[in-house]
Amino acid sequence: MAMEEQGQPQPEPAQPAASRQPQVVVQVGQQGPGCLVRALWFVFVGWWLGQLAVLSAWFLNLLILTLPLGMYILNRLPQIFTLRPSSVQWQVQQVNPDVAVVSAVEVPQRDFWVRTVYFVLVGWWFSLIWLEVAWLAGLTLILLPLSFWMFSMSAAVTTLRRT
Repeated sequence: MAMEEQGQPQPEPAQPAASRQPQVVVQVGQQGPGCLVRALWFVFVGWWLGQLAVLSAWFLNLLILTLPLGMYILNRLPQIFTLRPSSVQWQVQQVNPDVAVVSAVEVPQRDFWVRTVYFVLVGWWFSLIWLEVAWLAGLTLILLPLSFWMFSMSAAVTTLRRT
């Protein structure tokens, strides 16, 4: 009673283990450099290195044998332009009432044949137009956010890849 008179709350009694709810805690550290470093990278390196990567990847995509390398480069354009790390999706699976497992999962993709047909008919040429417009938008200050978004969508525009 003396603690209540001083205005301090009394601790609640511990709950039995059977009535406690499981608690899931996921701690993800900062991935990649901060905003200032990424902006400086883009201003001094990213804009010209990114354009070189776009043209190289598009040329590699035209050749059948080097297509995987070209796609590898296209999938990493946001990192080349702005040092943006790849995004990760997390899945929480309840194993039993007291244990939950958290794991990184791949994003489900469309069927390979659908992505292949799209790439052959549309993706190979439309991706060059898309990426060049994104690059030109990135040269202006006001359209810079649009440019970054367009680069992050480059894999989807080229092959319908979900990120």
